[in-house]
Amino acid sequence: MAGFTIEEEDVLLRIYMSEETQHHQGRPLYEAVVLKARELGLAGATVLRGVLGFGADRRLRTSKLVDLMNDLPVVVEIIDSPENIAKMRPFLDEVLNQAFVTLENVHVVRYRHKE
Repeated sequence: MAGFTIEEEDVLLRIYMSEETQHHQGRPLYEAVVLKARELGLAGATVLRGVLGFGADRRLRTSKLVDLMNDLPVVVEIIDSPENIAKMRPFLDEVLNQAFVTLENVHVVRYRHKE
């Protein structure tokens, strides 16, 4: 089975937030962001759960069992074209109240296999 690659210049949108303290319409905010990305037809989104971190409030969040912490740091990553990432901005402006967002230009190599 031979494969091929596609190379392109895209944008990585990365949102840092807390897991449990932020919600939108009854859902965790990170889930609402992923669902909005899907609704807008973006290429994909991934939520990464941190094991240790702190934010603007300087409160340490950790996954150590002794702490039984449910409010861990999470990062939502979305990679797509600059035009598609721009579609997310109005929603993020509306729902984010305590988060850190980065936008990075990335060179993407997509691997595809012919079936």
